[in-house]
Amino acid sequence: MPERTAVDVSHSRPAIWTVSVTRLARLFSEVSPEFDAQASIQSINLGFEQAVEAIQRKLRHERCDAVIAAGSNGAYLKSRLPVPVVLVRPTGFELMAALARAKRMANRVAVVTYQHEYSEFTAFARSFGLEIEQRSFVTSEDARDAVSELAAAGVGAIVGTGMVADFADTAGLRGVLLYSAASARTAFETALDITSAGRALGHQLARRSPAASGKRPSPAARPLLVGDSAAMQGVRAQIGHFAATEASVLVTGETGTGKELVARSLHMASPRARRPLVAVNCGALAESLFEAELFGYEEGAFTGARRGGRVGLIESANGGTLFLDEIGDLPLAMQSRLLRVLEGREVLRVGASRPVEVDIRVVAATHRDLAAMVAAGEFRQDLYFRLNVLRIALPALRDRPADISELAAHLLSELAGDQPPQLAPEALVTLQQYSWPGNVRELRNVLERGFLLSAASGRPLDVACLQVCAPELTAPAVGGETAAHAPEAARQGPPSRDALLAMLQRCQGHRGRTAAALGVSRSTLWRWMQQAGLS
Repeated sequence: MPERTAVDVSHSRPAIWTVSVTRLARLFSEVSPEFDAQASIQSINLGFEQAVEAIQRKLRHERCDAVIAAGSNGAYLKSRLPVPVVLVRPTGFELMAALARAKRMANRVAVVTYQHEYSEFTAFARSFGLEIEQRSFVTSEDARDAVSELAAAGVGAIVGTGMVADFADTAGLRGVLLYSAASARTAFETALDITSAGRALGHQLARRSPAASGKRPSPAARPLLVGDSAAMQGVRAQIGHFAATEASVLVTGETGTGKELVARSLHMASPRARRPLVAVNCGALAESLFEAELFGYEEGAFTGARRGGRVGLIESANGGTLFLDEIGDLPLAMQSRLLRVLEGREVLRVGASRPVEVDIRVVAATHRDLAAMVAAGEFRQDLYFRLNVLRIALPALRDRPADISELAAHLLSELAGDQPPQLAPEALVTLQQYSWPGNVRELRNVLERGFLLSAASGRPLDVACLQVCAPELTAPAVGGETAAHAPEAARQGPPSRDALLAMLQRCQGHRGRTAAALGVSRSTLWRWMQQAGLS
């Protein structure tokens, strides 16, 4: 009898798998025993395609409630696994601690991060006279090249993900892991919260449907949408109503307003919450890779096709939700191919002769005016009607300044953990008066810069601190156009070469900030720069 009880208890605990091939695996092994009583934890020491294949095999006969990973490996798994993937995210304090360790090892240090460089490093280094190089990467080859370039430039220590730190060690440099036990613990706690919310929602849906009760799911079952303004209350009410349906949803709003968060909220509050949410960035898909990425391919379909073929992103979403982000950036040629899948709910892998049926709920998002694009012949009308069944329009941050106080408190808590710095009242007024062309994403970046400078210098997070780390908050408009009008101008089409160059100069050449100021994605900015001969 005791043996049976032990089995039952083990089965009732959430199953969490950690995935890493680098020194992050050692960090997971150190932290995971703290959660043994709350979850059944397994480690998978593989990465990328090998990890996906191994997990898919294990899922045929084992249960997994959440996966924990980090960096580019985590991003890769997130779009390809039928279970929630929690990413390890370092806090500002951890970043500063890692930089301090690196500085003790070498005079010249660098930070190499996944996908994006961070403008706060520039302000941080300039303010305190530090030599901190930074690079970003997408593929492992990019990371290796960045490390080689930094080594040739005389950098002695590199802060980065586990893969980057390993590359640095191999190159004869000192590699410093960006993550710490604190961020790993936070990832485990988030995974436990997700599994608990999913189980609670499953029980609720089994008892009664949200449509029948007229009640929204518990806040614990949804990702957090911060703000009590009337506009945000309306958005949350729409999510509650739309989540119970199978109809397609089009989420509109400027860049940085939280469209992906709405998609995740819709998914987590729906009957599909236990199945995968697969996000596809339509603006980042190269046309040559479109079919292979979305539809998958059979073995031998083309030169370089891997053995056994590959499941596409749409097929990976089977039973769950397919989130088509930046749908307005999808070229016309690819729109027709996508439309055939959405209408027939069938995927034909490249090189296959028989289609595979898929059961998906579609949520699309865009910062562009699709109706205007249809009128201009830039977007297929039939695809627009297919996507625009239900619509959620997200308000710009400048249209809900009363929410900035709550948002700032929430974001600073994310950055600093249990002891976030206090934002001075006059600093809050400055934040509320700014037009926020990059919306909540830009607010987070500004607060992270301010937090890093405040923590490093011991100065309060006040107006003077914000002026040092984010001079754009009080800077005059460029060319007579305020940042508040930039997103509207961007939606009307690409700016002139001179206007684009002026915005790049205003943002000190930083492409991420320039894209946010223009209200477009980085891929759209890159395409505009190519057209203008600026790339």
